[in-house]
Amino acid sequence: MTNQQTRAPRRVAVVLAAAALTIAACSSGTPSSQQASGPLKIGMSLPMTGPVADVTKSGLQGYQLWAADVNSAGGLLGRQVSLDVLDNGFDPTQTGAQYTRLISKDKVDLLLGTFSSLLNAPASAIAARQGYLYVEPSGGSASLFTRGFSNLFFAQPGTTDHLPDRFVEWLSGLPSSQRPSSAAYLTQDDPSASPAIAIFKTKLEALGIKSVYNQTYDPSTTNFDAIASSIAHAKPDIVFQGAVADDGAQFVRSLEKISFSPKLMFQTNAPTDETYPTAIGKQNAEAIFTAEAWSPKAKYAGNAAFVAAYTKKYGAPPTEDAANSYTAGQVLAAAVRAVGKVDQKAMASWLHSHTVQTIVGPLKWDSTGVPEGSLLLAQWQSGQLEIIAPASAATTSDALITKPGWRS
Repeated sequence: MTNQQTRAPRRVAVVLAAAALTIAACSSGTPSSQQASGPLKIGMSLPMTGPVADVTKSGLQGYQLWAADVNSAGGLLGRQVSLDVLDNGFDPTQTGAQYTRLISKDKVDLLLGTFSSLLNAPASAIAARQGYLYVEPSGGSASLFTRGFSNLFFAQPGTTDHLPDRFVEWLSGLPSSQRPSSAAYLTQDDPSASPAIAIFKTKLEALGIKSVYNQTYDPSTTNFDAIASSIAHAKPDIVFQGAVADDGAQFVRSLEKISFSPKLMFQTNAPTDETYPTAIGKQNAEAIFTAEAWSPKAKYAGNAAFVAAYTKKYGAPPTEDAANSYTAGQVLAAAVRAVGKVDQKAMASWLHSHTVQTIVGPLKWDSTGVPEGSLLLAQWQSGQLEIIAPASAATTSDALITKPGWRS
């Protein structure tokens, strides 16, 4: 930890600037346009190493594809864009220090956000202090939007507070005879996961669904055998897990070991990862619910082209993290083009009063930067992550109301 905090930042990549363009010396540290010509420098600090490095790779690729698309269309304000990317090793302190460096030393013109609420909290605070617009691809914890920042914008359809909305609405519509009668809740101690699970618990108890287990685990937890055993003993009809990454698959594997299969299951984040079905066994993903910000099948403007271009460039379909990064870039570009110059305050003001069309649909924000929408409700069905709700984005008309047992 100490070494990460004091070492020189690792520069992962500076890409996509036209080779003939040179970087002019920066004479001002103001948050307005740092230079009149040359590439438009966009800084970000990402966890390219550490526990979420695998997820971050596709997120960076989303940013890179967005920059390539912008440059192929002539750039922003007539200038090519270049990405100044630092590796923070998933360290919040390092993240804050690197955003300070990007602004004060690297003299970037614009910022884009990092991944997770844990890292976006210090990064967005630095941006606010320095007067920079900050559009983040993830970091939906409600606590990030209660600090009085006017420059922070979340580039997904909804925050953590709204993650349970569509599932609870779907569950409420079931006949009482088909609803679960008891529920177990476990969550990683993470600002993007634990608040959503707490809301699930409150709303399901209001529906008369009895809580029989409630546990928060440390982010370092990798063995869920004891937790799985306790949950099996409680015999809930439905299990909710506030998962962040690999902990989702690790918990399922622990349930599989003891052959306890709840009738329904909802996990945050983990089921949207492309490796999830393989990690738990493809047939075992069947009927597991999750929420996601984006679907490759959604018919929003530009989404199909994004999926095709990403797949061609990187040899595999995009992940949700890639889509969220691309969306954050779209939001930033819309503000720059609308204002017609790099004016951080004017761009933030424009975003507060306009709707931006993106690959995750139209985005509009309140005064705190919270998007005025909800996430998609998704469920694994026959090897595909299908969209259940809203109806405007649904890819299937039916949800499975009972999860089959685990198969070895």
